[in-house]
Amino acid sequence: MIRAVVFDFGQTLVDSADGFRAAEKEAQEKAFGALGLADREGFLEVYRRIRNDFHSRSRFSRRVILEALFGHYGRTVDPALLEGWENDYWRRIQAMTRVFPETTAVLEALRNRGYRLAVITNAQGQRNVGMHRIGNYPELERYFETVIVAGEAGIPAKPDPMPFCLCLAKLDIAAAEALYVGDDWRIDILGSEAVGMHPVWLRHRSVRRNWPDVEAHVPVIGTLEEIFNLDCLSKGGKE
Repeated sequence: MIRAVVFDFGQTLVDSADGFRAAEKEAQEKAFGALGLADREGFLEVYRRIRNDFHSRSRFSRRVILEALFGHYGRTVDPALLEGWENDYWRRIQAMTRVFPETTAVLEALRNRGYRLAVITNAQGQRNVGMHRIGNYPELERYFETVIVAGEAGIPAKPDPMPFCLCLAKLDIAAAEALYVGDDWRIDILGSEAVGMHPVWLRHRSVRRNWPDVEAHVPVIGTLEEIFNLDCLSKGGKE
């Protein structure tokens, strides 16, 4: 029996797709200009390769990505400058983030049906602990018993099993009693499945994105509302 529904945050409860695209473009332009290069296409190829390498290890700080980029070209850069670019990056994303239209109603309905709610989200990569952007949405945060920010305070980033297990321990439930809803195939779906939770892959139909070309063996939904079509949520979460 499902007793709890656990969510990722970005691209699951809120839509930051346009913000990420804008922030990425701005970061690339700053780095390209500072390096004084002429070959833009070659620069972008190197940038994307380095960025993807860090992302594959669940490291999302633009500061460390750009540090590695400058190192590739044999250049050093003022750490304070990179810290400023990092903060600009996340401010741009925050400014362009919107709560999905159905999010609040879905959380309210789940709570009314007796399900316990939690969030497991990866840290943004900034130095300041406790500054994850979920704190900017008290109207959402109030629904969750537990919020785990993985990647800070000694908690490794998803898909490491620790943040999932820590959340389950705080809720005092077994993995098989939890549904996990997320948008990232590797980080969210495979990560939650590895600890025995029931993953649901949200590929929100309003998000412009290149989804991984994988054969999904888990439920796939196009909006948060569609979780109520799942057989496992046909009954409430009250014992």
